[in-house]
Amino acid sequence: MSNNKRMAIFYGSTTCYTEMAGEKIQAQLQAITNQAIDLFDIKDTPLSRSQDYDIVIFGISTWDFGELQEDWESTWDDISSLNFSGKILALFGLGDQLGYADWFQDALGMLHDELIVLGGDIVGYWPVAGYEFVASKGVTEDGEYFVGLSLDDENQFDMSEERIASWCKQIAAECEIA
Repeated sequence: MSNNKRMAIFYGSTTCYTEMAGEKIQAQLQAITNQAIDLFDIKDTPLSRSQDYDIVIFGISTWDFGELQEDWESTWDDISSLNFSGKILALFGLGDQLGYADWFQDALGMLHDELIVLGGDIVGYWPVAGYEFVASKGVTEDGEYFVGLSLDDENQFDMSEERIASWCKQIAAECEIA
């Protein structure tokens, strides 16, 4: 089914895992919506380009002890100048729930906190069931959901494809584009 909502994915990726997840999300959503979805590495494309789209998906990974991925860190101050009024936003994050159990998906939560005040409607919250971690800034107050799709290609790589497929169907339904 086609629609008139322009969609894009913006990600930062140091080791290519977030990029690969973005490519898989792009392919899944293109198959569901039967339309092109643009994919941008924020190292090469300013975040201001996200303003050109109706639906924007952001991808981020958490590094070490709850730190931002380097490309996000270098563009972090640009986020506050964006206006997402009337737009739909979704997020996905990568992290290591066993090696960094006290900071799992912290960057996802930090990005969510920056975006939620910018006027957009955030969709794509993802259940915490099936993950093992101690603490996360990427979890909703009730502790039931991550603020976006949570991927752990370090410890649960075999679950990523299914999670991406399910999440993309969820996004399409929540955005009413399928």
